[in-house]
Amino acid sequence: MEKLNSGGSSSYNRAVFNWLLTGCFLIFVTVIVGGITRLTNSGLSMVDWNLFMGVIPPLNEADWVTTFESYKQYPEYQKINFNFTLTEFKSIFFWEYLHRMIGRLIGMVFIIPFVYFLIRKKISKSLLPKCLLILFMGGFQGLIGWWMVKSGLITNPDVSHYRLATHLFTAFITFAYTFWVALGLRSNDNNDFHPSIQKGLKLLLPILLIQIVYGAFVSGLNAGLLFNTWPKMGEHWISPAITALNPTYLNFLEGMAGVQFIHRYLAYAVAGIVIYLWIKGRKLKLIQPQTTALNFLFGMVLVQFILGVLTLVNGVPIWLGVTHQVGAFILLGGLVFSLNQFKKRPSS
Repeated sequence: MEKLNSGGSSSYNRAVFNWLLTGCFLIFVTVIVGGITRLTNSGLSMVDWNLFMGVIPPLNEADWVTTFESYKQYPEYQKINFNFTLTEFKSIFFWEYLHRMIGRLIGMVFIIPFVYFLIRKKISKSLLPKCLLILFMGGFQGLIGWWMVKSGLITNPDVSHYRLATHLFTAFITFAYTFWVALGLRSNDNNDFHPSIQKGLKLLLPILLIQIVYGAFVSGLNAGLLFNTWPKMGEHWISPAITALNPTYLNFLEGMAGVQFIHRYLAYAVAGIVIYLWIKGRKLKLIQPQTTALNFLFGMVLVQFILGVLTLVNGVPIWLGVTHQVGAFILLGGLVFSLNQFKKRPSS
């Protein structure tokens, strides 16, 4: 049986729990909008960053013309979108503006309740540093976002795939840690500890995170537009193109074929580990939440694998690309939940 941990009144523990889950949900939303922003090539439409004044969008035609003229001074317009009309510019501006506004909303949702709970002394001493770390991670994520956008405003009208991966990775890590802290507010009376499952889940976590980074590399390099076949890469299981660059290691960091190769085969590794743990779990006497966790992880990894294949063979349509990114987010959430269910708990 699960209940809220002690350390303050149960109502305020529940409030803190709901506050953290609300933050997780908003991070989920911003990942969706961020995926749409990336796949619609909207991310460079806002060419400045102002924390407070940037809240107000262009309000009339004169403001829109001024904003469009500013956009024209940068490489994306000059090299790619030089035929853009004001109407077309408004469509890409919308997604980047929405993405930034959700980011600001997340900041307020985290900071304002935190201050309230702190003043009312409803955050325990053990929880305080965790909440401060979450706030820091959220602020850092915003800075990373501008650092990423800035890389596409200099000469090459495309953001650095390294910075894109950093931006996505920090969003996923912030979500995972926030979700882990929220789950930690709920005590669990069971002591059903299965070290073999726990070790497998701990092994899966870094592999899944690396896979998420390579998913960002694939997106940033447009590597999903290469080898739109499965299970082979064109006519080969391992395409010769993965060694096209010198030195060789650059193929797996900056080469389209090499990055796609890593992303493909890490998908097999992630799916294989989850399937193994699911089969192993069926042979053990698990309590219901543990069974639910492994069943969800098993179902989600199959869905995510299929989404990845469909995204690839269809040439990365926006809706499939965004859905695949959302799938990675949900899969990570399922893994965090599973780790919580299989962690070793002190004997009561």
